[in-house]
Amino acid sequence: MKVFAIGSALKPITDELRKEMMPKEVPDTLRLYLDGKIEQFWFRDDKPGVVFLMNVDSVEQAKATINALPLAAGGILGFEMIPVGPLKPLGLLLQSR
Repeated sequence: MKVFAIGSALKPITDELRKEMMPKEVPDTLRLYLDGKIEQFWFRDDKPGVVFLMNVDSVEQAKATINALPLAAGGILGFEMIPVGPLKPLGLLLQSR
């Protein structure tokens, strides 16, 4: 299943904290990408945060995976999980044939 994990900053990250956490956050995120758990990722343009398109078995798995990342585990980023799927109303177009 696909899940959008939309992350927002819960508190500002100081330069000191960034230097401490990012050397672990970046490789952990890239591992999830290479493992196929994170399919795509973006920075948010509207406010500090990230958006991950995840390929997981469940929303619970998405939560557990994201909450293990250092910024989420440290309470710096909070995530909203939104499961998504095919646009089912498009099927109505096929039924009319």
